[in-house]
Amino acid sequence: MVQTPHSLKTRPLALIVTALIGAVLLGACAGPARLTQPPDSPTGSSPAPNSAPGTSTPSAASPGSPTPVPPPPRQNSLSPATLSLVTQARSLLAHGEFDGASSTLDRALRIEPNNPLLWIELGRLRLAERDPHQAEGCSRKALALASGDPNARRQAGRVLADALRAQGHNQEAREVESQPFMN
Repeated sequence: MVQTPHSLKTRPLALIVTALIGAVLLGACAGPARLTQPPDSPTGSSPAPNSAPGTSTPSAASPGSPTPVPPPPRQNSLSPATLSLVTQARSLLAHGEFDGASSTLDRALRIEPNNPLLWIELGRLRLAERDPHQAEGCSRKALALASGDPNARRQAGRVLADALRAQGHNQEAREVESQPFMN
């Protein structure tokens, strides 16, 4: 008869105890569950956040429906990597090296393809290259991406108006300049 050491007989029990302790500790790390309502759902028991107790809000919207609040303006910025590339592209452009500036901005756009500031820079480069059609496309892309950034929208609008004028579309350029985001 083969005798098993004492540690092998208690090993399954030790594994179970260790697993239970681990589960309890991991459960404690999760913290207590918080039951909250989404910020736009009606609470029913508390007044609207912007109204004082005892006052009523205007009934422009139906009762219980949330009032749309415009998003706060945001400001786009360049990451350190793309800022460095834009600086290089501007230096190349100042020396008349259009191809180098273009490829440098293309690299920046591969890093941050949804940054409107990069599309504005590319639009300015296309204007300098005397390619107003491409500049128009870049500025329209920048306008679409800069929906919450008034400064970026204004810059993109200026590039768009310049591109339209360069193509002889003066009336359309004036219409862009008369848009509210241009003021």
